[in-house]
Amino acid sequence: MSSAGKNLNIDELPFVAPCNKLDFGAPMRWLRLGWLDITRAPKQSLTYGAIIVALSYGVSLMVWFYGGLGLLVSILSGFVFLGPVLAIGLYSISCQLQAGMKPKLGYCLREGKRHLSNELVFAVVLSVVFIIWARAASMIHIFYPSNVNADWTQFVVFLLVGTLVGAVFSAIIFCFSAFSLPMIMDKKVDVITAVITSINAVLRNRTIAVLWALIIVFIVTIGFVTAFIGFIVLMPLMGHATWHAYQETINSDGWPKHSEIKGD
Repeated sequence: MSSAGKNLNIDELPFVAPCNKLDFGAPMRWLRLGWLDITRAPKQSLTYGAIIVALSYGVSLMVWFYGGLGLLVSILSGFVFLGPVLAIGLYSISCQLQAGMKPKLGYCLREGKRHLSNELVFAVVLSVVFIIWARAASMIHIFYPSNVNADWTQFVVFLLVGTLVGAVFSAIIFCFSAFSLPMIMDKKVDVITAVITSINAVLRNRTIAVLWALIIVFIVTIGFVTAFIGFIVLMPLMGHATWHAYQETINSDGWPKHSEIKGD
C-alpha cells in the first residue's frame, strides 16, 4: 500500500462530513437535552410517542393473528432496525425548537417533502434488512430444543446463536443510522454521504458509540417490559436525544440546509 493510501483521512473526502471527538459524558448530555425538548414541547412529543405506541399495538396484533408467537418475537426484536425511521418527526421537533419556533407536527410533514426521496431510500434499505432479520430469526429456531426434558445447555446454545446473529444485524444498522437520518432531514445531502458520515463517526468514536448503543438497548427493553406504554415517553426521549447526538458529533456546515427556518 502506498504512503498516500496509509495517510488517507476519510474526514477529508468531499462526500463525508467530518466528525468531532466525543467524551464519556456525551450520551448523558444528549439524554438531558432530549428530556429538555420533551418539557419544551410536551404535547407534540408525547402525541408522537402515543402514535408510535398505537402503531406498535396494531402491528403486534396483526403479526400475532397471522404469524403466531415466533414471528411476533422476531418482529419485536427487529424494532431497533426501524426505530430511526420512526423517529424522523421527533428530529424535526427538536430542529424547530432549536430554531426558536413553536413546534408543529404538521411542519414535519411539509418539510418532509423536501427530502422524502432520500428518507424513502433509507427506509427501504432498513426494511429490507428488517425482513432479512425476521427470516434469520425464524431460522434460528432450529436450535431451539425439541425435547421437553432438554438440558439447560441446549437452551444456552439457542440463546447464544440468537444473540450473536442479532448483534451483527444491530451493529450494522446502528453504524448506518446513528447520525444519518438527522443529517438527511437537516441538510441537502444524499443517502450515501449521510450513511458514510455516520459509519465514519461511529468508528472514530467506538467506545462512546458502544455506550450509546447499550443505552438505546436498555431504553427499548424498558419499553417492551412496560408493554409498549413506556414508549410514549421513551420514544420521544430517544428521538430528541439522537438529534442532539447528531448536532454534537457531525460537523455538517459544508452542506446547505433544506430551508432557512425562522422563529416566530
